[in-house]
Amino acid sequence: LYLGKLLPAYQIFNTYKTRMNERIKYALSRLDEEFDFTIDESYKIDRENEDWLSTTEELNELWRKKLKHEALNLKLTGKEWENIKETLTNRYKNYHRAILQYKSEEVFQLYLNSFADAIDPHSNYLAPITSENFNIRMKLSLEGIGATLRNDNEYTKVVSIVPGGPAFKADNIHEDDLITGVGQGADADLVDVIGWRIDDVVQLIRGDKGTTVKLSVLRAANGINSTPDTITIVRDKVKLEEQAAQKKIITIREKETDFNLGVIEIPSFYVDFEAKRKGEVDYRSTTRDVKKLVDELKEEKVDGIIIDLRNNGGGALDEAVELTGLFIKEGPVVQVRQSSGAVNVEEDPDPEIAYDGPLAVIVNRYSASASEIFSGAIQDYGRGLVLGEQTYGKGTVQNLIGLDRFVPSAGDKSGQLKLTIAKYYRINGSSTQNLGVVPDIPFPSAIDPGEYGESSQPSALKWDQIETSKYQKYGDLTKVIPQLLEKHQERILREPEFNYLMEDIQQYKETKNKVDFSLNEKVRRQERDEQEAKRKAREEAREKLNGIEIIDKKEVSKKTLKVEDPFLEESGHILADLLLFSQG
Repeated sequence: LYLGKLLPAYQIFNTYKTRMNERIKYALSRLDEEFDFTIDESYKIDRENEDWLSTTEELNELWRKKLKHEALNLKLTGKEWENIKETLTNRYKNYHRAILQYKSEEVFQLYLNSFADAIDPHSNYLAPITSENFNIRMKLSLEGIGATLRNDNEYTKVVSIVPGGPAFKADNIHEDDLITGVGQGADADLVDVIGWRIDDVVQLIRGDKGTTVKLSVLRAANGINSTPDTITIVRDKVKLEEQAAQKKIITIREKETDFNLGVIEIPSFYVDFEAKRKGEVDYRSTTRDVKKLVDELKEEKVDGIIIDLRNNGGGALDEAVELTGLFIKEGPVVQVRQSSGAVNVEEDPDPEIAYDGPLAVIVNRYSASASEIFSGAIQDYGRGLVLGEQTYGKGTVQNLIGLDRFVPSAGDKSGQLKLTIAKYYRINGSSTQNLGVVPDIPFPSAIDPGEYGESSQPSALKWDQIETSKYQKYGDLTKVIPQLLEKHQERILREPEFNYLMEDIQQYKETKNKVDFSLNEKVRRQERDEQEAKRKAREEAREKLNGIEIIDKKEVSKKTLKVEDPFLEESGHILADLLLFSQG
């Protein structure tokens, strides 16, 4: 690799492709014969700790059981053999097609990232298409038609239309339509894209704002044997609003008092780097969006605000710093230690504070990186409560390095290198690496920190500590946390939804290590019936609890029995408790 000799990478992949095609060929041939589901045998789905198989006969036996397991899963849904055979045949043909469509740059990315992962889980190579998609996620916009697409056998299917986007405004393409051809311009010839990979079709459809894309479309209502329509759409900038910060207000009743609490959900720490670099005054960012939402909530006179960072995997470091600045006057937010040992302190220099009222932050095990910087700073300053689960523990800094400048002679783009260059430290001196942020009040969790998160990565850097930054705390919430914790524990013990949740967690922990599945239909139906009986018993308990009179079970809507979000509701109760304590 150091010498630039990549032949072994492609030899390894070609061997994989050959072996995989052999397995697919066997699978397709085996589907000519129906399985006997009365035999007592089992299939082990997790072979991580098993020995490697040494003969073709052993491989065939393993794949026979794998196919039988998949077929039984379909049979349990009510499918007959011919339908099962058709479904699995299409599935394995799609596997075969996907392997054949691998490009050389994707093989290179796979090989290079396997090497990088052995050294550091967050240093990796981004091929040109991966790099482009990363940039789209960061700026929450792209230039195209505004449609979500996916493969449906050999066709490209429209899954959804982005509200307000070009396709939405044109109103000439809709959900479930199939795209069969793409042309660049109203008068251009159409390129047949049946059988193409979704990434390649998307690349053809994307384009500069103001340009026209021509599409051949099979209407969902007419079927695949109909004559396709030809349409044109003028590309424009598409804003991915569903991935932006959003707000809502929830009402929590505590001690015969109603509290209106603002909730701001932040899916990621995004910023339009390009627009910011160009000096555009209205560029998109997490902090700017949240500032607007905070101002709106203040106008609506909420009693407190909850920042929801659950499942937020991070993003731009500057955004974490600036977002923290909305809730503190000024001061250090995070310390960054370079590989040389030099420590830089990232500060909020702006004395203005957007919101100084009661605050809580919800996190879970999937909250990482920038989420941990923000929640850690809020906790260190005593500015608000941190609720939920111990966070992921990603405390390293990566930098994106464009590779085009290193290979100027290359005709195509070369992608980017994401390289770990430093570590994050909280202003109290503790690294978030491996440890993450431990909440002030923990919620029940099904996730074992040793099984998911930075601490589960063999090549991850270890936790350590440096000197504390100089900062002034806003308050000492540690004095009231024991009382809040006591009330929280009392509440979840008497709250039915948390009791159900604890049952789910216990069941998950008991069954997560199950790797052997029976291939006997009678046994599997019995297992399924037992699970279904538990589910129905729970639904009936909820109906009784909510005072719902059910005449016909089939008429019960999913919305009726839906539990909105017990964790968010409990977070609201905790913040309401804090408000009551502060009022004496």
